[in-house]
Amino acid sequence: MNTRQLHTFIALVWKHVFLPLLMCALFLADAPQLIAQERTVGLLLRDSSACDGYTLFAPLRSKHTYLIDCDGNLIHSWEGTSTPGEAVYLLDDGSLLRTEAIYNPVFKAGGGGGRILRLSWDGDLLWSFTYRSDSVIQHHDIEPLPNGNVLLLAWELKSPQQAIAAGVPEERVPMDGLYPEHIVEVRPTSTYGGEIVWEWHLWDHLIQDADSTRENFGVVSEHPELFNINAPLTGMDPRKADWWHANSVDYNPSLDQIMISVRHHSEVWIIDHSTTTGEAASHSGGRSDMGGDLLYRFGNPRSYRPGADSLRMLHDQHDAHWIEDDLPGAGNILLFDNGETRDPRYSSVEEFTPPVDSSGSYRMDSSGVFGPTHIAWSYGHAEERRFYARYMSGAQRLPDGNTLVCNGPKGYFFEVTPTGSIVWRYVNPVTGEGPLDQGTVPPGSHWSRENLAFRCTRIPPDHPGLAGRTLESQGPIERYPSSVRHGNDAHPGAPFLHPNYPDPFRTSTTIRFTLPGRERVILRVTDVLGRTVAVLLDAERSAGTHLAHFNAASLPDGTYFCRLYTSHGVQTQRMLLLQ
Repeated sequence: MNTRQLHTFIALVWKHVFLPLLMCALFLADAPQLIAQERTVGLLLRDSSACDGYTLFAPLRSKHTYLIDCDGNLIHSWEGTSTPGEAVYLLDDGSLLRTEAIYNPVFKAGGGGGRILRLSWDGDLLWSFTYRSDSVIQHHDIEPLPNGNVLLLAWELKSPQQAIAAGVPEERVPMDGLYPEHIVEVRPTSTYGGEIVWEWHLWDHLIQDADSTRENFGVVSEHPELFNINAPLTGMDPRKADWWHANSVDYNPSLDQIMISVRHHSEVWIIDHSTTTGEAASHSGGRSDMGGDLLYRFGNPRSYRPGADSLRMLHDQHDAHWIEDDLPGAGNILLFDNGETRDPRYSSVEEFTPPVDSSGSYRMDSSGVFGPTHIAWSYGHAEERRFYARYMSGAQRLPDGNTLVCNGPKGYFFEVTPTGSIVWRYVNPVTGEGPLDQGTVPPGSHWSRENLAFRCTRIPPDHPGLAGRTLESQGPIERYPSSVRHGNDAHPGAPFLHPNYPDPFRTSTTIRFTLPGRERVILRVTDVLGRTVAVLLDAERSAGTHLAHFNAASLPDGTYFCRLYTSHGVQTQRMLLLQ
């Protein structure tokens, strides 16, 4: 071997043997840090059988509402003026209807709101309405109606003296009085105004059997249409004022009925909306001729049938609503059963068929109890599928029969098939301090660092509010350690190719790049010899951050290069595949 051949041989050995080994050693030296930064927030799973669409959610410690695609990429966001109070809705015109929390020292219970905002797709204020005073406050949920009005779920303050007058034994009355539920329907009248055009108050529909001197004294078991103000509470300290804690309100346009979920009595209630306000305060009138009395109640019969403890079906639930028309299970009721007072404790999603006829009338069984006695579909009861969310949370039926579930306290969203397989998982990466770094576990023990979410909603691709909108990926909401280290969160003055994550990787890795303006880009992966092994992208992209996923399951271990081609030239990042 002559000198020239020897130099060539040494160069080849260095390039193909020693250089890859050196790179591997350098990557492995950093492995403990990379392992600690495993995926903890954002998209954790997307199976091919996940239902297509976009997911809307409002982190409870943030002023922002987010719309993401099924790959976990941010598509759009809105900024409010306060944290949620607590629900948000995307309307058919693309505007966002959002509740906001306004501090109120009078009402000492979780879930308080007080203000409603409607923001355009571009974030401009279209409507603001405040429902908050020393005697009332909106809380938890609202419901947009077909006529453009909005239903507000709200508390009203009743003093200890008013509670005693309603038949509550003096020794049982909380020091702060009571917060009974009421519902108001608001018609927007101006940018900052609204008119209350209908209302219903629980206080008008009480019964009790403790004090015969009161007007509402009666035999509780003979009046299931009324609420026993002395009914036992579930999962609630009776010394506190929030004896009912309704947490969702829903509307059925074909029946003209309203449903609310009453957590502290583990019941779902349905009332007639076809009444006038005067009729809603009485026991007659409306399509049902029952005024504002309860048409139907389900979940905990002992509230109206003493001794019926064994027939209890619900345990401190949230988000009770009718499954919409044209969806699997249409007309059934779906809810999230938190299970706080279940033994053992675990949460579940429940679907049941209410005993209702075409006229909207509900029937009781022969024992004087509202059915059903069996659940139509559920998730979470099987021991291997058990999970727990003590409060908040919700569920939504999707067009393909899957169900989207929100574990609110953990900010964890997941989608299950009718047979119970999880096909999509996402963890809200936003806390009160902003988006988390990938690899960070949401602390949850510090108020500003919690990643709570009241609910999440899957928006179908054909939703009217999305028509004509630009729905391009802006990359993930969470921050990635590589971009944090390099200080490249803002749009640069030139295209920038971020280091991939994770790296080293086993079968796949995520590649992220940022553009200052719209242009055509090519994203290509090559091996150490410069041979193309994958073209991840060859298309125009708008300004912002974009993601691409490189699946290398069929490739051998070794060093690969990601190359970003733009009008500014070529940028390259090394990647290490270790199967």
